[in-house]
Amino acid sequence: MKKIRAAIVGYGNIGRYALQALEAAPDFEVAGVVRRSGADNKPAELANYPVVSDIRQLEVVDVAILSTPTRSVEAYAKDILSLGICTVDSFDIHSQITALRSSLDAAAKAGNAVSIISAGWDPGSDSVVRTLLQAIAPKGITYTNFGPGMSMGHTVAVKAIEGVKAALSMTIPTGTGIHRRMVYIEVAEGYDYATVAAAIKADPYFVNDETHVVEVPCVDELLDMGHGVNLTRKGVSGETQNQLFEFNMRINNPALTGQVLVCAARAAMKQQPGCYTMIEIPVIDLLHGDREELIAHLV
Repeated sequence: MKKIRAAIVGYGNIGRYALQALEAAPDFEVAGVVRRSGADNKPAELANYPVVSDIRQLEVVDVAILSTPTRSVEAYAKDILSLGICTVDSFDIHSQITALRSSLDAAAKAGNAVSIISAGWDPGSDSVVRTLLQAIAPKGITYTNFGPGMSMGHTVAVKAIEGVKAALSMTIPTGTGIHRRMVYIEVAEGYDYATVAAAIKADPYFVNDETHVVEVPCVDELLDMGHGVNLTRKGVSGETQNQLFEFNMRINNPALTGQVLVCAARAAMKQQPGCYTMIEIPVIDLLHGDREELIAHLV
């Protein structure tokens, strides 16, 4: 069996867990890791893999797993797709997904490659669950309640704000899909807390939510990568009222994101050129194994 050669682009929390998921997948091999610092200060777990500063320095890459900050996904994806290499990412700004899909669809088709976007757990696997619930109760309301837990996308966004030395953004559900953002920061020397807090609250990640910014002496003492979600839909099947569905999970945030990215990378090998979200992909394409055996086991 020819294995899928995957490169990891970016080696933060998600990249580390994506590596673990790749190593556990029998149909993948690690082509290498792309880091801004290249092979400098190479972590011990990467000793057996090429570590470079540009994906062009790697030999034969079928798919690139982008574990970069959300706001840099589009630029990385366009560059890599132009090389004919497929990409998957966990872009998580919900309101910008359709625009990104349109942009990367053109880039993917031009490169004769596949891009699967927003392939984390939300957006991503939760999107698939929401789609199924809406299909079986077409009329109704779905509430997605996150947390309590660390939001990686929001935390990265805070860290990028001038004057922030360290940060943690916690998502606290208040019910009916409404969330409170609790942001804990260490303020860099020479910066004013009030000014930094105002900049955080004005950021697109936070501007639409109730956000509280708390200065703390040490963010590391608060850090916990656990997260979760409660999805509830109450609706109508045909003409039958009061159909109620609920989906719950409690997870390690980057570990699940890394695993979903690897599943999406597998699915990317089975699609026609273009850009897709997870709800557009046959769920069986996410799985390794003989198709007939999977159908017999899962249906």
